[in-house]
Amino acid sequence: MTQRGRPRAFDEDEVLDIAMRLFWEHGFDGTSMSDLTEAMGINRRSIYAAFGNKEALFTAALERYLAGPGAFAGKALALPTAREVAESFLRGSVEAFTSSDCPAGCMAVQSVLACSDAGAALRTDLAGRREAGVDAFRERFDRAQLDGDMPADVDTQALAGYIVALSNGIAVQASGGSGRAALFRMVDLALAAWPST
Repeated sequence: MTQRGRPRAFDEDEVLDIAMRLFWEHGFDGTSMSDLTEAMGINRRSIYAAFGNKEALFTAALERYLAGPGAFAGKALALPTAREVAESFLRGSVEAFTSSDCPAGCMAVQSVLACSDAGAALRTDLAGRREAGVDAFRERFDRAQLDGDMPADVDTQALAGYIVALSNGIAVQASGGSGRAALFRMVDLALAAWPST
């Protein structure tokens, strides 16, 4: 007869939210297992049983971030015109990275930029995710060119890279204390140079 394990005595979504905020605010290296166990209210053994090691917990927290506070990017890509895509993404960046409900900046941008060798695989993973984000915008802008929504001579790869780099810069500025009004002015300046058909 197979013995069934005891049910978990914690809400997985709730503790993932806590881990997400800690990693977002303090980075991967700046968040210790002691910080996690204390804030999450569960012991290391329970964390390892539920999520695996610290790196796996970080990845689960990152997925939660991308599906929650970071979901504005995917929503922007679904809009009907390329300019609406860019505007929604950049304004969404400002709103998400300066929200009073969350740590400032972007978890995906800042949490492993400067980390020890222990986080090297995570740093590589996030770099790949950022590159995939650029590719998604380039593909969307390529489609806009085919639809006649964007001039054919626009370098869609460079434009996609520019939009993502501006969002990343907004994250850094927001984490340094820049307010929404100043960041929205940056977005306005970028959109003023948007290529017209």
